[in-house]
Amino acid sequence: MEQSEPLCGVIVMDKPERVSSAGLCRLVKGRLRALGAPKSLKVGHGGTLDPMATGIVVVLVGKMTKRCDEVMAGEKEYLVGVDLSAFTASDDRETERVPVEVAEPPTVDAVREAAAGFVGAIDQVPPVHSAVWVDGKRSYDLARQGREVELTPRRVEIHEIAVLSYAWPMLTLRVRCGKGVYIRSLARDLGVAMGTGGTLAWLRRTRVGAWTIRDAVSPGRWKAEAGTRDDRGVLRADAD
Repeated sequence: MEQSEPLCGVIVMDKPERVSSAGLCRLVKGRLRALGAPKSLKVGHGGTLDPMATGIVVVLVGKMTKRCDEVMAGEKEYLVGVDLSAFTASDDRETERVPVEVAEPPTVDAVREAAAGFVGAIDQVPPVHSAVWVDGKRSYDLARQGREVELTPRRVEIHEIAVLSYAWPMLTLRVRCGKGVYIRSLARDLGVAMGTGGTLAWLRRTRVGAWTIRDAVSPGRWKAEAGTRDDRGVLRADAD
């Protein structure tokens, strides 16, 4: 690896399921260290994804870590699978399903109408199984201890919710939104609004700011090709 200038740039990763965003940062730092980068090299990310989710995680290297807030503020786009037949404590499939009896499933028009009610500036309560701090502890730690957690609603912005497919009880959405939106909470609240269940079945982030999934590279591919640079000095590897 060429060491004539400090490493600085972004690596747009396509995160697999069951891998954490922090784990991607450790992979990147470890590989760059093995290629001669200094121990002091900073590596971070511009917005986390839950382990069950897949898609874009923007890994920031060197001085780019100072632009974390800027990257996190960029518009996000997701493909979202929602199971309308149950709720869970974590609002996703990581915890036990609690089935909901629905006498008559909503029509696709009713789904679209309900989804439209969440477009714009809304107050959203984060999932109790989230990293929100409560009295000096993470909410998910308190929830896993069986303690009751009450979180304060937060004002967030959802720009678009498009219904891509619907076959009871599974619903597929495309969501464009701003910073701080919990898609798990959206799945839950959509179910509440329709009198059904609402559990996030799967999630894929397809855009962060100017970066789309077409710009992303798998961790394995990046690790194999780490060290290449483009003419702007940005760390990268070609997408799969």
